[in-house]
Amino acid sequence: MPVIKGLSITLKKHMTVQNTRLISLDAMRGFTIAAMILVNYPGTWDHVYSPLLHASWNGITITDFIYPFFLFIVGVSIAFAYTKRLQTGAPKGGMYKKIIIRSIKIFVVGIFLNLIPYFDFSDMRIAGVLQRIAIVFLACAFLFLNSKWKTQAILGIGILVAYWLAMTLIPTPGVGTPMLEPGVNLAAWMDTYILPGKMWEGTWDPEGFFSTLPAIVTGILGLLAGQILLSPKTPNEKANYLMAIGVPLILIGLLWNLTFPINKHLWTSSFTLVTGGAGFIVLGATYFLVDILGKQKGTSVGIIFGANAITVYVLADILSIIFYNDSILGGLNNQFLAVMTGVGFSIKFASMCYAILFVAINFIPAYILFRKKIFIKL
Repeated sequence: MPVIKGLSITLKKHMTVQNTRLISLDAMRGFTIAAMILVNYPGTWDHVYSPLLHASWNGITITDFIYPFFLFIVGVSIAFAYTKRLQTGAPKGGMYKKIIIRSIKIFVVGIFLNLIPYFDFSDMRIAGVLQRIAIVFLACAFLFLNSKWKTQAILGIGILVAYWLAMTLIPTPGVGTPMLEPGVNLAAWMDTYILPGKMWEGTWDPEGFFSTLPAIVTGILGLLAGQILLSPKTPNEKANYLMAIGVPLILIGLLWNLTFPINKHLWTSSFTLVTGGAGFIVLGATYFLVDILGKQKGTSVGIIFGANAITVYVLADILSIIFYNDSILGGLNNQFLAVMTGVGFSIKFASMCYAILFVAINFIPAYILFRKKIFIKL
């Protein structure tokens, strides 16, 4: 059982109730959210260890896997949630309505986070992390309810190939040649016409709508992984299938990188396959260790964060207004960094420690919600 004191009884009850759920999936979701918070809130952006930063443009770091992992998990969760509802004969009309409402709520909350704390609507950003999650959820949920896995796989391949051809063969208007550089590529040009309001980088946005198309494929890969886990195969076969599929996906992505570079900001087809393949491998490995071998020690933190994943993500953004506000005690982050460096620690180490502390602070409300069995579903 998990090593955190005081959690054993609660987790036993939780695991008993969800005996048809995967502890590995719940934990993976929670640890992904915790990692999101960790990399988003260092003590200072001026001093961060390179693995905790996104690649500046082409290339990939450990941090670049976090967001795709969450979208991958969204796809897996859709397969689990809607397979059960379809098996019970629930009408699709009611499911469509709930899917649309939930997508709208997540999208609106994302815009809300972009507006706080000043609520300057004249400088509003429409794109964002939650907004992309909402679109991926909407597209993948509708696709899952109306197609089989082969159709989903073919559509995913088609999107990745079409996106590759469009980005590398269609000249960027005003430039006259296909470009893959920041702000002068086809995705950035299209977003200037599609996206109202401001963009994150002025002339382009890493969560732009055009690059959301291959991000949907990340969710589709999750759908496929979920259907493997729901198949009548033996548990060991499921784990083997997941990890066996992940390896060629990564290899194909690395080969594709030669003509369409791995790039999170553009969510290139090569990036989609490398991160999606890694998602298959990590899910397969954690499923084997946690659900098959029963090695659940250390999963408690992930389960608690994962129980209210998006809520915790939103809360972290709101709490950051306090913990990164220079008008409060001169900035809590600055005071923490001053103390840490004052006793001899490096500024980068201090910055990382503050990020870990901030994750721990967000764990407190997540734990309270979990103990009170409050699960907020946007």
